[in-house]
Amino acid sequence: MATKNHTYGGTDTEKARQESAEEYERCPVEEVALVVPETDDPTLPVLTFRAWFLGLTSCTVLIFLNTFFTYRTQPLIISAILMQIGVLPIGKFLARTLPTTQYNIFGQGFTLNPGPFNIKEHVIITIFANCGVSYGGGDAYSIGAITVMKAYYKQGLSFICGIFIVLTTQILGYGWAGMLRRYLVDPAEMWWPSNLAQVSLFRALHEKDSNKKGMTRMRFFLVAMTASFIYYAFPGYLFPILTFFSWVCWVWPHNITAQQVGSGYHGLGIGAFTFDWAGISAYHGSPLVTPWHSILNVGVGFIMFIYIIVPICYWKFNTFDARKFPIFSNQLFTSAGHKYDTTKILTPNYELDIPAYKSYSKLYLSPLFALSIGSGFARFTSTLTHVALFHGRDIWKQSRSAMKTMKLDVHAKLMRNYKQVPEWWFSILLAGSIVLSLLMSFVWKKDVQLPWWGMLFAFGLAWIVTLPIGVIQATTNQQPGYDIIAQFIIGYVLPGRPIANLLFKIYGRISTIHALSFLSDLKLGHYMKIPPRCMYVAQLVGTIVAGIVNLSVAWWMLDNIDNICDVESLHPDSPWTCPKYRVTFDASVIWGLIGPKRLFGPGGLYRNLVWLFLIGAFLPVPVWMLSKIFPEKKWIPLINIPVISYGFAGMPPATPTNIASWLITGLIFNYFVFKFHKRWWQKYNYVLSAALDAGTAFMGVLLFFALQNNDVTLKWWGTKLDHCPLATCPTAPGIKVDGCPVFT
Repeated sequence: MATKNHTYGGTDTEKARQESAEEYERCPVEEVALVVPETDDPTLPVLTFRAWFLGLTSCTVLIFLNTFFTYRTQPLIISAILMQIGVLPIGKFLARTLPTTQYNIFGQGFTLNPGPFNIKEHVIITIFANCGVSYGGGDAYSIGAITVMKAYYKQGLSFICGIFIVLTTQILGYGWAGMLRRYLVDPAEMWWPSNLAQVSLFRALHEKDSNKKGMTRMRFFLVAMTASFIYYAFPGYLFPILTFFSWVCWVWPHNITAQQVGSGYHGLGIGAFTFDWAGISAYHGSPLVTPWHSILNVGVGFIMFIYIIVPICYWKFNTFDARKFPIFSNQLFTSAGHKYDTTKILTPNYELDIPAYKSYSKLYLSPLFALSIGSGFARFTSTLTHVALFHGRDIWKQSRSAMKTMKLDVHAKLMRNYKQVPEWWFSILLAGSIVLSLLMSFVWKKDVQLPWWGMLFAFGLAWIVTLPIGVIQATTNQQPGYDIIAQFIIGYVLPGRPIANLLFKIYGRISTIHALSFLSDLKLGHYMKIPPRCMYVAQLVGTIVAGIVNLSVAWWMLDNIDNICDVESLHPDSPWTCPKYRVTFDASVIWGLIGPKRLFGPGGLYRNLVWLFLIGAFLPVPVWMLSKIFPEKKWIPLINIPVISYGFAGMPPATPTNIASWLITGLIFNYFVFKFHKRWWQKYNYVLSAALDAGTAFMGVLLFFALQNNDVTLKWWGTKLDHCPLATCPTAPGIKVDGCPVFT
């Protein structure tokens, strides 16, 4: 429904809102009804020259920065909020300066400047930018697989094969999204809670600031970004010890136990902290945008795991021969406590040499790494149980309503004013990506190891699970993972093939993650009344551009940075240690090369960890029962076992110091500032998060190209990351490791 002279973002009249609400049924989800506008102006231009220019630029910049930083010791994920805020003044500047001349191209009128920079252009630019986040952020598993193949297994992978892997993964996910949008986007019950924050930010940026006190959001952003830019020169180059400030090791420089406890990089990080925003936000994202109750749950899990479970298992019970190895490490070990050399058990075809494995050594993990894998078992089943108990009835009712009655609200009815995207547009993409993936399994059979039937198995798995997981995420904002199940399955079906394990996870699990990311963006476009065909074009073009740039940057870094990811050969102060991809490599060894049967099956050293599947499934039950017995206690349902388990998710590569600093920062801003300075928090909190990301990212890139890439390095006490050399030492009697004392 259009209103005269209506400009999206605050100038619509109350009368227009009432008329719209009367004519159309309001969204039954209260949060959506309060936040999302119920009016639309179909005359606003969307895919303008400004939108194309700023959208593709945003996508390219984000994917470059995210790819660049993901190889560093302290990886940094730059969110789309950076571009969401940053493009606003540029868009307004272009609206003032670009010529308004009308051109005629193929019979269609065209102008570089159709008028004021509007909110729909802003949304479509953010959709482009989101493609740069999904590729270069935490879900960029295809680049992780390629990095493992090139940097760790030393495969002679071709760039064309890499392009096939990257693009088919994303486009497959886009195909799933298109097929499922009728169930996960159109129905009012599928409301995708995470989008409401972006809707609120769009409206805040385009509405006039009624509070004249203090700086505007844009000025605050520029000041904070400049401060962050200048400050990052210290932890990023001049004074890197700020990244891991482990003072306990200075007090006890010759005590192994003290260094195991206090090391921020190789130990439990008790007393250690980081003054580096890249370190704070590296693994759990920005703590400034995480709700306080989630931070509290993560904190409970972190304290329980790091300060209670791990010390007891290591010092009290020596679980899994733990004292033969460092207490915290992302490395793999032999029975003698030495680093595992996978080249000794690999055939020329990158498969397991069973006789060599038996004569060399069984595979061992550091105690914290092993327990972290076990926590993943518990997290998977606890997520399913928690969602079933606390949200099962609502999900069932909502999904039945969504798939049978298809009740539409005002937003869906307003979207009917626009041409819809035909189903076959998505079907072509889906079929094309499947065909190219199958072709890859024939043409590069030795490189990918996954046969055609394995590809089809992965596609079938993704198709089965994407809809139910999508229903859960769209209604509860939780995404149950099934990574471990997928790796278990293919590890048993194709043991001894690490690359096949990586590729199966990409097509069977990561394509689902990409599909849900696309569906979330489609719902954002739905709320902001972006024409569906504009969304289709923006997502498809953004996906292709982001994929090509992502692979090109990664390929250049892998070919031009000497010994990248090879910690043994790198300079001790080198930032290119690739902790995220080291874990990807370890996963390929654990689940693919060695296989789950040898490690977690009967007779396997870690077989008892499998019980955590059952324990995780049971843990949410008493919380649910207490919430029913004491319904007046509103805090009981906030006890979230899956979120508590995220207190130790991602370790390694995340360190306890990363998580502890994340928790403290979140406590400051989302409890104290939110509680005692709510107006400041409401106006500046999200802006500060984006500014810290932006300043850190830009200085990091500048330092690399201006100094680090030219071997201009500093050498002094403050440039060493962690002054805790004994933290990596084993404490079991008779274990000999260079630089460590031998216990008797």
